[in-house]
Amino acid sequence: MKISSKTIQLFLYSLALLLSLAKTDPPPLQDFCIADAASPSSFYSNGVPCINPNSAVSSHFVTSALAKPGKTSGNIFGFNATLTNTKNLPGVNTMGLTMARIDIAANGIVPPHTHPRASEVTICLKGALLVGFVDTLGRLFTQQLRPGDSFVFPKGLIHFLYNMDSSKPALVLSGLSSQNPGLQMTSMATFASKPPIPDEVLKKAFQITSQDVSIIRKNLGG
Repeated sequence: MKISSKTIQLFLYSLALLLSLAKTDPPPLQDFCIADAASPSSFYSNGVPCINPNSAVSSHFVTSALAKPGKTSGNIFGFNATLTNTKNLPGVNTMGLTMARIDIAANGIVPPHTHPRASEVTICLKGALLVGFVDTLGRLFTQQLRPGDSFVFPKGLIHFLYNMDSSKPALVLSGLSSQNPGLQMTSMATFASKPPIPDEVLKKAFQITSQDVSIIRKNLGG
């Protein structure tokens, strides 16, 4: 399937607008800050240390990490997310940006989740998707996407992507407005945390029984 140049231009424009409005990460103090892969793992900072800018080369700003399809069969929900990071794209360091390729199997789902530090704009490249988010008033905003359609998920709100096709996989490309957007799966955080949330809390919160809690935990690997 071939995506038109206008579609790509629209996605890049939407991403640029999103990043200009949702400045999650602090702005860089220099043109770029190539991630130093040799920095000691015991060194912690709000970002990744830089190499000498005079050592920067073009290869620091390019990656093929999103070119290959991700394996969805090993995920209970039927999806795989491949992200850019400072290891596969050192030049992205301090840019306040993450790109993600999301492969979704037939009838697979990226279940309700949040990115606490980023807004997200998604473009459907292949397949038929149902996407949506819930705002803080409990309102659901949902839309069916076809190839070329884009959708924005506001920062920190619970959202999902579901492949409605029962026979064909779907593919989306997302841009997130942080170098470290974070990810919290609602179901996994609730029923598969370590240590587990007390059963009594879950029973009262979801109005379910102890048996229900055990079944859900088992299904999610908790």
